[in-house]
Amino acid sequence: MNPRVIVPVALLALVAACATNPVTGRRELTFMSEAQEISIAQESDPEIKKEMGVYNDPELQRYVNEIGQRMAKISERPHLPWRFTVVDVPAVNAFAVPGGGIYITRGILPFLDSEAELAGVIGHEIGHVTARHSAQQYTRQITGQVGLLALGIFVPAARPFGDLTGQALGVLFLKYGRDDEIQADGLGARYESTLGWDPAAMPGFLSTLGRLDEAAGDRRGVPNWLSTHPDPLSRVDDIQPTVQKIKAAGGSFATNRDALIQRIDGILYGDNPEQGLARGSAFLHPVLRFRIDFPDQWEIANSPQEVVAKAPGADIFMLLELVEKPQGRTIEEIALNSMGNAGFRASRGERASINGLDAFVGVYQGQVEGLGAVVTRAAHIMYEGKVYVVAGLVPPGAFQQADGAFLASIRSFRRLSAKEAEDIHPDRVDLYVVRAGDTWQSIAERSGGAIKPATLAIMNNATPGSQPQQGTRIKIVVRG
Repeated sequence: MNPRVIVPVALLALVAACATNPVTGRRELTFMSEAQEISIAQESDPEIKKEMGVYNDPELQRYVNEIGQRMAKISERPHLPWRFTVVDVPAVNAFAVPGGGIYITRGILPFLDSEAELAGVIGHEIGHVTARHSAQQYTRQITGQVGLLALGIFVPAARPFGDLTGQALGVLFLKYGRDDEIQADGLGARYESTLGWDPAAMPGFLSTLGRLDEAAGDRRGVPNWLSTHPDPLSRVDDIQPTVQKIKAAGGSFATNRDALIQRIDGILYGDNPEQGLARGSAFLHPVLRFRIDFPDQWEIANSPQEVVAKAPGADIFMLLELVEKPQGRTIEEIALNSMGNAGFRASRGERASINGLDAFVGVYQGQVEGLGAVVTRAAHIMYEGKVYVVAGLVPPGAFQQADGAFLASIRSFRRLSAKEAEDIHPDRVDLYVVRAGDTWQSIAERSGGAIKPATLAIMNNATPGSQPQQGTRIKIVVRG
């Protein structure tokens, strides 16, 4: 969670015209000129970087950018102002902005098994731009007012109190059709093989993406590749003829596995402490210096805008947000104005002290898209000159049953001492050589339980339930 605010990007005027697709050579209807694509990329870039953050590893940034620039130069649109950035987001994702902006999350990097797989991911996203898929989807979704739902894994409950018009980051929800995906896969394989990388890395990583469904609980933050790039397993068979044709033409191809894993050794895994992180059922923010405990076994997802916790198997949610531009002189006025502006009507409430912090705790009724009518127990808490809202959301019939858990979490909100904040460290990727008798379970346990055994296997291009091969150097996650 981060107090930074998204500044929406003004949409450019869209003029329908016919243009030649740079990849297919066919004339097609387009609602965006190339100049407009470039403008969108230039406008979106600072907002994406501000909202997501740029991962602080200059060598890794140079490495990714060099691969991307080499591939862009051999694409059908080498003249675009291409930019390639690793953003500081834990989700497994990569996305393209019309006009040449390509963004790779740090969360996807540990799941790549070789430099060739990284080149395939980058090439795939380049393909979405060169074939103008991203321009077409951006036009459809942004003009349809599809806003940023940073916690897409928790839709429909995400951001009921917030602004859904973050158009600069609407690119995170660009969803491509099957034909576009297959074409981008083929372009990625062609681009990387032209530069000497093994095109078989493309179906290899698609297989990894398919396996990641089994580890969905380890992915937090923005929408992941599986939600924005559908059907990876079904695309494995679709790309194989292209790979076979490329290899049949001759040439030598490299995977360069060591080159990649050496560069991701030490990369952050999961949440960055600068934006707060989950530890079991607790959420801790060492920079803003607070802690809150959510109900046991609830899944916690963190984004720069908010923290959401979800009850297992039920539409019961809790949210933690910073109140932007509080209106009112007292905490009660701020609370009632904040909830009223979000369309919630107060049924009761009272001033309270939560671990020495001034607060107003109330019960409200309202509507949330996808859930319908809800009752929420919400606490507005004044801390260090900021106002935080902690709210539980549930359908009316389940409120009495859930309210005890809501109140317990609300009452757990407290300041962190300087010592407690200093002792919070992120989880990181490390390298490990498999020993005799090791299993994915034992390795995961030895590294502090920061990653599930199934996810650890998938991270190393293996199927869950398999045995790690003795003597192999693998990626592990070490608890901070």
